[in-house]
Amino acid sequence: MAKDTILLDHGAGGRASHQLVQRVFARRLGNELLDPLDDAAVLAAPAGRLSVSTDTFVVDPLFFPGGDIGSLAVHGTVNDVAMRGARPLYLTAGFVLEEGLDVAVLERVVASMAAAAKACGVRVVAGDTKVVGRGQADKVFINTTGIGVIPEGREVGAHLAAPGDKVLVSGTMGDHGVTIMALRGGLNLEANLQSDSAGLQGMISELLEACPNIHTLRDPTRGGLATTLNEIAATAGVSMELDEEAIPVGEGVRGVCELLGLDPLYLANEGKLIVVAPPQEAEPALEVMRAHALGAQAAIIGAVGESPAGRVWLQTAVGGRRILDMLAGEALPRIC
Repeated sequence: MAKDTILLDHGAGGRASHQLVQRVFARRLGNELLDPLDDAAVLAAPAGRLSVSTDTFVVDPLFFPGGDIGSLAVHGTVNDVAMRGARPLYLTAGFVLEEGLDVAVLERVVASMAAAAKACGVRVVAGDTKVVGRGQADKVFINTTGIGVIPEGREVGAHLAAPGDKVLVSGTMGDHGVTIMALRGGLNLEANLQSDSAGLQGMISELLEACPNIHTLRDPTRGGLATTLNEIAATAGVSMELDEEAIPVGEGVRGVCELLGLDPLYLANEGKLIVVAPPQEAEPALEVMRAHALGAQAAIIGAVGESPAGRVWLQTAVGGRRILDMLAGEALPRIC
């Protein structure tokens, strides 16, 4: 390419577009399903039902401790597909690029995306690139769609949460949200903050193998633990009672939240898992998570009740009890 910045020509479908696809995307994301670069990929139809999810990633900054927009786009979509008990198989990737973006930045993002896809066992099978003028986007936006297969006989969903179930989390809350907030705000904090961005498909596979009767799996991303549990409670028509002292929060995140008046239960996570399981499977599920590299700090944090339907309660560390409601408004913009 004549210049190492993105030009409007790169989105026009001609020679410059072809050169960009070959230099950046095909070289890193290529596989036998993507390489023909036809208008559509042809995929084998596996036995079972399909789990499909789509998401768009606009995180600012593009690179952060623990990840970047490329790996985050893979992890976020793979995790959403896996939350229905599916084995993620394929991804599509659409890029919106701002004119003037350094090609080296795009190459770094795509290389990270390729590494994350390989680690998660998925292949990028289709993609698209559009270029908009300066100021019409912010460097790079990525849209991904994930496809996975759910084995016959497996049923996992928020609607299955039932009274008596136990509520578990796979680790500390708020790591991603606080990390992005600190970077965006230019906060010079000594806390060792790092995003938890990670693919959860391996842990989920082990969980469902050991505990096939798990009712609900969710990843508490935007809106955090509190909002996600409210969504589950509303969908299933149940209540939930949580123990604040049982909920794991890292010391760095806790310190920043105390300093800035934030609640870690409303902050985003990108590599954590909520499990709602029958009481007889709670301890086995906890053991499986704690044995996994991504679940060393897993904990049982509460239980599901009958009423009032859709309500989540928190037993506080000081002995009180309060309603844990959904997030109101936008706490942290552009965290994913």
